[in-house]
This record gives sequence, C-alpha cells and structure tokens, in this order.
Amino acid sequence: MRFNGRCIQVSVFGQSHAEAVGAVAEGLPAGFRVDREALQAFLNRRAPGQGKHTTARKEADRPEFLSGLLEDVTCGGPVCLIIRNTDTRSGDYEALQDIPRPSHADWPARVKYGGAHDGRGGGMFSARLTAPLCAAGGIALQMLEKRGIRIGAHIAEIAGVRDDPFDPVNVCETDFRRIAENGFPVLNAAAGERMLEEIEKARLAEDSVGGIVECAAVGLPAGIGGPLFEGLESDLAAAVFAIPAVRGVSFGSGFGAAEMRGSEHNDALRIRDGRIVTETNHAGGLTGGMTTGMPLLLRAAFKPTPSIGKAQKSVSLSRMEETELRIRGRHDPCVVPRAVPVAEAVTALVLLDRIMDAKGRDA
Repeated sequence: MRFNGRCIQVSVFGQSHAEAVGAVAEGLPAGFRVDREALQAFLNRRAPGQGKHTTARKEADRPEFLSGLLEDVTCGGPVCLIIRNTDTRSGDYEALQDIPRPSHADWPARVKYGGAHDGRGGGMFSARLTAPLCAAGGIALQMLEKRGIRIGAHIAEIAGVRDDPFDPVNVCETDFRRIAENGFPVLNAAAGERMLEEIEKARLAEDSVGGIVECAAVGLPAGIGGPLFEGLESDLAAAVFAIPAVRGVSFGSGFGAAEMRGSEHNDALRIRDGRIVTETNHAGGLTGGMTTGMPLLLRAAFKPTPSIGKAQKSVSLSRMEETELRIRGRHDPCVVPRAVPVAEAVTALVLLDRIMDAKGRDA
C-alpha cells in the first residue's frame, strides 16, 4: 500500500489487529525539524474513543520513529514509524471468517488472497491504517507551513445537515483556527450540534450515517501541476480515494458545474494589490490541471459506516447458503469527523510532492 509521488513515496503497512501499523516515508527533505507535540496533536484529531460519535476503541496513537530522524530532524534517509495497536478485541470478528460483512472488503479479499488474509477489524483494509498515514501527512503539513502553505478541512455535511461552506475566494488560516477552536470540526457550532444529534440517532438505531468533508489549501503559487495525466487533480483524487469509505471527490463547483453556463462558471480575472486573482473560484483553484494561485478546494463524500448493529443479509461461505448477520464489536456510527485530518494529511502529501517536483527535490 504505497503513495507513489514524483519525489515522495509513502508505504503504509500493518493490520487493524496486528502488533502495530506503520509507515515508511522516503524522499522527505533533509534538515527539517519535526515538531512532535504538534504532530501528536494532529494525530489526536483522528484517534478513536473521542465520544459517543466515535468507536469506543481506545488507542494512544503515539508514533515511534525507528529511523529517518536524528534528534527530531530529518536526516535524508527513509522515515520509518510505527503506531502500536493496544486495544484490540479480535474475538468480535470470529464469525466473520465465515459470513462476510456487506459493503466491506471481506468477500473480495477472501477471493484475492485465498482466505489467508487477516480479517480481524478489517485487517489491512481497515481505517486503522490511516493513523500512520496521518503521521506521514502530518510531517508534510509542517513542511508546507514552513513554505507558507496551509491546509484545513471541516465537515461540510452529515446526514443532510450542512455546515457553512468555505468562502471559495477568501478562505484563510483564520477559518482553520475557528474549526480547531470549535472542537468538533465545523465552522458553525450550531450545525455541528445538529450533526451530532443525527449521529446519535443513527447509533441508537444501530445504524450509521455518511457525509462530506471539504478541504482547502491556501498560499499555493500558480502553475503547480500539468496537463492531462500530469494534472494535480489526478494526483489529489487518487490520494483522497485511497481513504477508506470515500465514494466521490470533486473540485470547486464539482458536479454543480454541469448545471451552469460558461458565463456563470468562468472565473473572471482581476488584479488586486499587484496580484492576478479571480472574482469567483468555481474552478476550486485548479485549471488545466494546474494551480491558479487561488485557494484550492476539494470535497470528499464518505459512505455510511458499513459495520452496523442492524440485521443484514449475507451468506455463509462454509454452507453456501444465505443467512442473517448481526455485527458485534466497536464501530463508528459515522466516520466523517475522524476523516477530516486524514483528508488534510493526504492533500499535504500530494502538494508537498508536486511542489518539490516543480522546484527541485530540496526546494
């Protein structure tokens, strides 16, 4: 499981109930001091056990660096880290060896690996693997901040309840601070409360809900990316789709552009304070596969958590007959809140990689 950038490669390894999950990041610039406290704070945003709206699984999610750092400074070698799994309950998954869970990887993984795969907690298909991914992406976020580029995300929607959207032209670091101050990652605290109510309704009904995460990057120069398969959207979409449960990715106006006329969708060019900007930002900061210098905006749609307490139709593989499945264990009634930092992490990895590619490996 590998992010293959032009300059940066990140391999993610482990399984949900293995001794640990981890990542190896190659190609990171040497000489950068990693702020471990800030990195831990970032990882805490993704960690489980934050309340009734997340799984009850408790994990400290403290990265242990095995190589690549010398007194917290990148030395040019591969950065290898692990995050130990300390609160697993593998017994909850014994019945699932025979009865695959609907909308999970259980059945296709069994076919692909001949039944030898680790299905406990979803194994290597589990969102648990986003913990080390966030650790690698958290370092990329710090490196981008040093370059004046900042990334932030919030919950745009859960179960039909919408947060205030980012201002596509004027989104800034102040918005990211507002989200952090709210605790729950939204701009509008009242909307956040209604989202939590919908998540709780689903939890009590032994069901789940999905939603949308909106991510923005500000401070990007124009001209990063390229045409066709070199397009920055292509790299970003591939990375965001690697996040478990993502079912759709869009940029700027997204599918809404299909309902607009060119005179509505085109972003008029203007000069402000000696800079070329656009009056609107329907393009989401990307045209021709390249950054425009305006805020980069993307949205990712997440499906409802497939592990629910309600009875579901499945099959017994040993008996080759249809049966009913009730899933036990600890699961998020909504993955969206914990997915917010993951969206920031993968966006950071892609942007850092493309900036390094454009300006030279040690730019």
